[in-house]
Amino acid sequence: MRARVAWRHGWWLAGVVGLAVWSGLARAEAAADWLNRAASAARQQNYSGIYVYHHGEHVEVMRVRHRADASGEQEKVEIMDGSSRQFLRINDDVYCHLPDGKHVQVERNPLRRFFPALLPAQPAGLLAYYEPKLGGIERVAGHSCQVLTLEPRDGYRYAYTLWLDQRTGLPLKARVVDDNGSAISMFVFSEIQIGKAPDLQQLRNDMTGKIVQTVRFDKPAVSAWNVTPPPGYEKVQEAVRALPGKRAPVTHLVFSDGLSVLSMFVEPVDPKVQTLRGLSAEGAIGIYGREVDGYTVTTLGEVPGLALIETGNSASHK
Repeated sequence: MRARVAWRHGWWLAGVVGLAVWSGLARAEAAADWLNRAASAARQQNYSGIYVYHHGEHVEVMRVRHRADASGEQEKVEIMDGSSRQFLRINDDVYCHLPDGKHVQVERNPLRRFFPALLPAQPAGLLAYYEPKLGGIERVAGHSCQVLTLEPRDGYRYAYTLWLDQRTGLPLKARVVDDNGSAISMFVFSEIQIGKAPDLQQLRNDMTGKIVQTVRFDKPAVSAWNVTPPPGYEKVQEAVRALPGKRAPVTHLVFSDGLSVLSMFVEPVDPKVQTLRGLSAEGAIGIYGREVDGYTVTTLGEVPGLALIETGNSASHK
């Protein structure tokens, strides 16, 4: 009799454990589905709205118009306060109309995306470095949203929380927090219209009388530096460029895990210019500087200091 009870208890326990495992897998699968919906919606939906970007003590208000049709994507982002700037993206070409009203900086850069397009087109690769978890339902800009959190699996990236429109999956709010739970930055729509394509006239790229400056990333220069970024980060851009105020060309490297991004700038030491040594921060952006063989190596990004320090310390001449 006692053996029969133990046998039944064992099967009951196995059933409970199996149900828990199945439930956990189902939740993980549902979270991954929402991640895919969010990545697609930002590229495929038509929308117009105004959002606020908080980073550190700074606040910026922006208007975005996004149109997707048979010709691809067109998107216009206007900075609503401070210096007048606007960005027009036509598929992979980005036109930045500078505040002086005379110059337009043009770059072919498939990685240059604006909120709400924060996720890569194929977000499955993020799952190796972030654990997706579904939260509750909350309202943003009058829309019911599914809350989705991406928790980092290591100390090289911050946690992201996304509020996704329940009907379309479009991200309407995104918040980045550090390992203490403090907010690093946040995007949030105050108003948005989803589903209606903006008029083409509103997306017109007026280049009349403008001086065009072309920035090319599709023909990267060969860097003279070896750099080992943290696990999951890959080099996505590499260029040697002349920058305003710099005596010599600056090597610019960009690394990303598909969501988090960090940059490295390498330039000859200028004894007349005081440069950063060690770890610092400017608003939401962390900065780490050191000197290597007569060069200043500066690593920066909205990532934990550990990622900046290890990347900066790995830099060496080839």
